Amino acid sequence: MAFSNLEKAMALVIGLDLARPGTSRQAAKAAISIIGRSGMALAPRAATATTGLVQANPVTAGVGLGLGALQTAPGQELLDMAAQRGRSDRVRFEQALTDLTMKTAPAIRRKKKSAFNKAVSVGMKVAKASASYGKKGSINNAKKAFSAVTKEASRINKGAKVAPKGIRRKIGLAMKKVFK
Repeated sequence: MAFSNLEKAMALVIGLDLARPGTSRQAAKAAISIIGRSGMALAPRAATATTGLVQANPVTAGVGLGLGALQTAPGQELLDMAAQRGRSDRVRFEQALTDLTMKTAPAIRRKKKSAFNKAVSVGMKVAKASASYGKKGSINNAKKAFSAVTKEASRINKGAKVAPKGIRRKIGLAMKKVFK
């Protein structure tokens, strides 16, 4: 596993070169334990290196201090409080979003079918039920059937009389009921 930039920077502060190839995590741990045992001799050097690092990169120093502070018991309590606050904020946000969409979103209404369209639908059903445009229950020339039905719907809608005989009469009689 590779070392993070923060681990490399912290190692440089105490005098370890982790960027050198071949340095493993196990070797770094052993070196840190040795340094920890003889830490009194290195403390002044580490202090001057730390102040130099803080001046060079205050963000990294802040991150390091923050991570160290969060490992303590008060830091863990602070993290728990932040997590709880985050949960409550998310719940409030979801509730506000739901309220907003419920109030502002208009109800979607379907477009009302016109009388002419209803008449054409009824006429196509009659045409399909007859044997005029193919066998009963199917239409073999839909374009021709639709043309005849719409022409008849237009005639009936204008007030013309129903045709005297044939499929046009059947379609016209069915459409008369829709146009009333």
